[in-house]
Amino acid sequence: MKRGTAIVAAGVCLMVALETGCLRQVAAPSSTDVPPIPSASASGAVASGEPAATRVGIEILRDGGNAADAAVAVALALAVVHPQAGNLGGGGFAVVKSRDAVACLDFRETAPRVATASMYLDRNHAPIENASVVGPLAAGVPGSPDGLFALHERFGRLPWHAVVSPALALARDGFTVTPRLQEAIEWYRETLGRFPETARVWLPEGRPPAACTLLRLPELAATLRLYMERGPDALTTGRVASALEAASRDHGGILTAADLASYRPVWREPLRFQAFGWDLASMPLPSSGGIILAQSLAVLETRRFAERRRSPVDRDHLLAETWRRAFADRFVLGDTDAARAGADRLLSADWIARRSADIDEALATPSLRIHPWPGDPPPVDAGAVRPAATTHLSTADGSGMVVSLTTTLNEWFGCGLYVPGAGFFLNDEMDDFVTAPGRPNLYGLVQGDANAIRPGARMLSSMSPVIAWRAGEVIALGSRGGSRIPTVTTQVLLNLIVDGDPLRTALDRPRIHHQWLPDEIVAEKDALSADETAELRRRGHSVRLTDGLGEVAAVRVSPDGRMEAAADTRRNPGGSEVLGPPPE
Repeated sequence: MKRGTAIVAAGVCLMVALETGCLRQVAAPSSTDVPPIPSASASGAVASGEPAATRVGIEILRDGGNAADAAVAVALALAVVHPQAGNLGGGGFAVVKSRDAVACLDFRETAPRVATASMYLDRNHAPIENASVVGPLAAGVPGSPDGLFALHERFGRLPWHAVVSPALALARDGFTVTPRLQEAIEWYRETLGRFPETARVWLPEGRPPAACTLLRLPELAATLRLYMERGPDALTTGRVASALEAASRDHGGILTAADLASYRPVWREPLRFQAFGWDLASMPLPSSGGIILAQSLAVLETRRFAERRRSPVDRDHLLAETWRRAFADRFVLGDTDAARAGADRLLSADWIARRSADIDEALATPSLRIHPWPGDPPPVDAGAVRPAATTHLSTADGSGMVVSLTTTLNEWFGCGLYVPGAGFFLNDEMDDFVTAPGRPNLYGLVQGDANAIRPGARMLSSMSPVIAWRAGEVIALGSRGGSRIPTVTTQVLLNLIVDGDPLRTALDRPRIHHQWLPDEIVAEKDALSADETAELRRRGHSVRLTDGLGEVAAVRVSPDGRMEAAADTRRNPGGSEVLGPPPE
């Protein structure tokens, strides 16, 4: 094994109760599995987008695991029960706080070795329709297998087999199809139906599996068993890697087994900053989310956000103007060795003061007048936003460790190809690069040449896992939602660290969004009254309504050790649970 680590093969079958509004389904134990690790006195909290995955994390904590064990187990469970975003064929970021130490893991996907800046353009330099979003040509080199292993290897407590086996049991013995999963498959039926390999599993008889029925994924189970026995080498070399290369080649892709074998996750120095009396840590580049989050909080603090009444118009105007500038600065960001500016410049006291002083309290500044650092002319405007296949989880344990982890395929079900012989979807993360000059990506983001496609480069991301702490209190959170992730996360943080909301209330409060281009405030339908909308428009804002923004999963540990967990309920039940005494 290239990591020099011998992993003992074994299995642990956890009874996973699925609380999804369907009849209760439980995975049956196998006679070949070893007995569970003896239970230990434990406490902890888990929040994720799916109750079945959250239950896996709670059981890991109950069996003596820590927050890192639980995070990896939940991420793998999401790869089974939430395949539109949970994954082995994508990538992500994780922020870990263990007492006074903070670490950041980058397992973002990379461009294949033969990728080029013009690979999605025709001979006339015009964009090839859907080339960067449908089919394996859109796939970056997956980082999740190596990344989840690296997270466990550094911070985990339980043996590797114990954190993989719950997902294996779900894939092998079956899980309940949720109404949310059935709806997602129906929504993407046309894309999924383009690939016979995908349709065979996810569109049997031409229709999605019915909600509340039991679904088994034997190919994914076989891959997870290899992963449990051999670690990531089982996916990046040998049979599974060959299956990925063959499937990619057969459908016009360029991903190879050599790309998989050469991938490595990276431990990065955390982006640490302070705001409103709290210490915070988030991801550095290639995440734009951490910089947007830090810059937004810094500007808001200089504009005395905490002293303002909780008035939607005044606060929302200031939020929109702040984000308008932060997202303009995103234009110069890219992978670490290509970005034209970084946190040292964009978070400097001088630049924050300049961005803050430029805000007019009474009128919106047209986005085309906001130039990115250090004064580049604005590009073309942006277009519509499509659903984001990202999912976030947060975990905490009784030892003082918390984990904030976001993982993604980019769009729902990634590129749409479910790899036969591997049993999981490939991502379509290449669309997060600049695929055509001036052309917005899936999420309407217009990006600069710092984020151009280069072999081995990591595409710029909006994922924003973050941890905040003060005086013994610790909060871990993040969200799904593509370009909306930094703004959603900022608003929930403000609810918590400025306004002192209970965790559940902080997640439930309505949200807005602005991303520079397109030049509009996007607001949840219950976020603004008619009078408030009219006032924002009078100030020069365009306002568009939407059903929901983001999907946050958060945990909080109080100074006395009590824990809370909450998951968004905007589009699905979410899954949050506390092990140990409930909060008062």
